[in-house]
Amino acid sequence: MKTSTQRFYYCNLLIFIFGLLMPGLGFAQEATAAMQIDLKHHFVGYAAIVITVLAYAIAMTEDLHQMSKAKPMVLGSALMWFIIFVYYSVETGTAKNVTPAFQSNLMAYAELFLFITVSMTFLNSMTERGIFDALRIGLANRQYSYRQLFWITGILAFVLSTVISSLTVGLLMGYIVLEIGKGQHRFVGLAGLNAVIAANAGGTMSPLGGISTFFVWQQNMLHFTDFFDLTIPCIVNFLVPAAIMHFSVTKGKPSFPKETPMLKRGSKRIILIFVLTFSITILSNVFLDMPAIAGMMFGLAILQFFAYYLTKSEKLHHFLTDYEANERQIYLDSQKGFDVFKCIAGVDWDTLLFFYGAMMIVGALNFLGYLDAMAHFLFTEISATIANIIIGLASSSIDNGTLMFAVLNMRPPFPIGQWLLLTLTLGVGGSLLAIGSAPGLHVLGLMKGSLGEGEGYTFSFHFRWLPAILLGFFASILALFSVNGGMF
Repeated sequence: MKTSTQRFYYCNLLIFIFGLLMPGLGFAQEATAAMQIDLKHHFVGYAAIVITVLAYAIAMTEDLHQMSKAKPMVLGSALMWFIIFVYYSVETGTAKNVTPAFQSNLMAYAELFLFITVSMTFLNSMTERGIFDALRIGLANRQYSYRQLFWITGILAFVLSTVISSLTVGLLMGYIVLEIGKGQHRFVGLAGLNAVIAANAGGTMSPLGGISTFFVWQQNMLHFTDFFDLTIPCIVNFLVPAAIMHFSVTKGKPSFPKETPMLKRGSKRIILIFVLTFSITILSNVFLDMPAIAGMMFGLAILQFFAYYLTKSEKLHHFLTDYEANERQIYLDSQKGFDVFKCIAGVDWDTLLFFYGAMMIVGALNFLGYLDAMAHFLFTEISATIANIIIGLASSSIDNGTLMFAVLNMRPPFPIGQWLLLTLTLGVGGSLLAIGSAPGLHVLGLMKGSLGEGEGYTFSFHFRWLPAILLGFFASILALFSVNGGMF
């Protein structure tokens, strides 16, 4: 399985990279046209392409060499920018023209970094307080059938991914599916696949749910309310394959021993702070045009003060529960305080650094002129609609956040309808293959570590359902044209 997966990824990656090298398609970036040197057919440009291919190849084969995917990406981006700075310094006597391009990409990454860090800090806080374990126990205690659990976990993944990173939602639902589907590998595979598709679909209809949607929102290509136009297409994308898979889900009910959810003190108030944070973020952006990160940092500050309150009030609360001789409460509050910085430390730093490398590599390719060359081919030689569908299909094997950042750097003159189409296809296109989205990759790793090779949700299992997922992909595009055809 690994060999075929890697071969497929290499082919798609090489097609993408060689497309950048097509001769005679380049035109310089407008803002720095007079200051840039065309290096697409120079040693510097070719070296950048080689570094890009090697960095992505090493990053996407981490299962073979057990090296985190961030390492080659960060090193590759550093080498590319060093080569550019050195060339400009030697040939022109100064690299001042390069610095603004580097800083522009760095600033774009800084906002993404803070946004994801705050989102995952809230998620880790809720996990630490036992909220998601309580959700798992609640589902188990209600004795739902496997088919009911298939739909419940899918709908939860869809809804949660509109406000939480789809990557995190996929991992969370994968964990719940594993726990409630013990001994039923077919159910685990189908429910895991359904959760991945649902997380990608739900994350696509919200700028808070995915990297690619956040980029579009961050760059003001779509306003927050514009994403509402993707609601019906994203629901269609989730429902079509789910309805087809429903008939293959195991019948009957799982049997679980009764458990009592054990929520730690402050858990419900953390949920309230979480809802308040995203409400402030959305409303301040819609009505005040404030950057999203301003509202997120405000929420993080509130969470930090609440953690301080929980820590300082823990001794008094513990004394009272001892006095009352309530064993359950003593167990819950015997924990030491609540350290929000431990939750920040639990952020997926490998993924964050991977995106740093990916965004800086894309920025370097843009500075060298390759993205303008590709934009000229995609959006001039062929129609924007076909180009956006092709880009969406490419996201089945190339990270959609990286692709969206690349398209944004191409600066295509799209009407709002085409930005909606691109956002949709890039978001749900990652569901076509298990390696096409962060939720899919993380659920793959989770299932492999828990069930073993070839069981549950695997690449080959996902691939067998490709026709149903592809049907949902094109059905969502048709739904977008039916609902918003006047925008194209």
